[in-house]
Amino acid sequence: MYGYQLLRFGKHLTSTGFASRRIPQCVYHSQNFSTFNFSLSPKRNSPYSSVDSERYSSLIKSVVKSRVSSQTPESLDVENDHIYGPVVKSQTQVQRHESREPKVIWPLINCERADTFEGDVGPLTRISLERGPRRSMVPSVTRILQRTLSPEQLFYLERWKKRMIADLGEEGFKEYSECLFRNGHLFHNAVEDILTAEKKDTDPSDAFGSPEVEGFVDSVSHMLEDVSGVRAIESTVRHGSLNYLGIVDCVARYRGVLCVIEWKTSERPKPYLSNTYDNPLQVAAYAGALNNDDNYNYQVENGLIVVAYKDGSPAHVHQLGSELLLEFWQKWLLRLEDFVDQK
Repeated sequence: MYGYQLLRFGKHLTSTGFASRRIPQCVYHSQNFSTFNFSLSPKRNSPYSSVDSERYSSLIKSVVKSRVSSQTPESLDVENDHIYGPVVKSQTQVQRHESREPKVIWPLINCERADTFEGDVGPLTRISLERGPRRSMVPSVTRILQRTLSPEQLFYLERWKKRMIADLGEEGFKEYSECLFRNGHLFHNAVEDILTAEKKDTDPSDAFGSPEVEGFVDSVSHMLEDVSGVRAIESTVRHGSLNYLGIVDCVARYRGVLCVIEWKTSERPKPYLSNTYDNPLQVAAYAGALNNDDNYNYQVENGLIVVAYKDGSPAHVHQLGSELLLEFWQKWLLRLEDFVDQK
């Protein structure tokens, strides 16, 4: 009705002489707006319209029903090698050491005295290391090993140090380090008192009355019964040709076999030889130096690492037979070469 009235009004304006005006188309068609037919664009073809649906459906069903993939780890490796080529892994410093050989191969055993393996005869040797102004400028085994740590070893050592400082603070970590050194020194003294005592049936806990090391002494009490024929304790050994020295903890027989023995303390278990890090290299270095030191009239080709625990649990005893000690001797020579190259 409203649209019809507008139409009549428009015709009236034209017939009365007013200027002719056209009614806007939107107004004129307002009555038919609800019945306006929109023109739709033609339907676009789907990109999947050309796909064989039956064949595609059967493929989907076969994949879904299959419980085992047609690709295996082996086939994926072959495919990756074909596309990208073989994987090239960079070697770590430890791996490079294993693939290297010493420039100069020094024997562990002194060939000139190779027949002097009996070490039960003779007095106990204890050669002190000169300190102070008259101290020797020959580098020690400990210094050489510290200066030639791998990047991985340095990383973990630094991370451990930061964690300890975060927990204890700077002063607390300093006191902790001093306590470890002091307890290690007291433990060595206690073992020395036991091994040099005239009566072997002495209670190990009575050898040293300090409660700080009582747990460590109890830890090694079960294996000290197998130690005999002590030849050297806290004695300096020096390799004149290779120019290094060290202080060996003990040289004695363990279950009848003459060994270079290292006493170690730990708050955490070290049941495997790999847990002792560079300690086997240390033992090999001491053995090689002793065998080439004129202060000792015998040869040693076996080693022993004893890890004692503060809580008194049985110590772990790691034996280094002649072949294994020789392997660590070769690795020690590589570390020694690295140290010399740093100069």
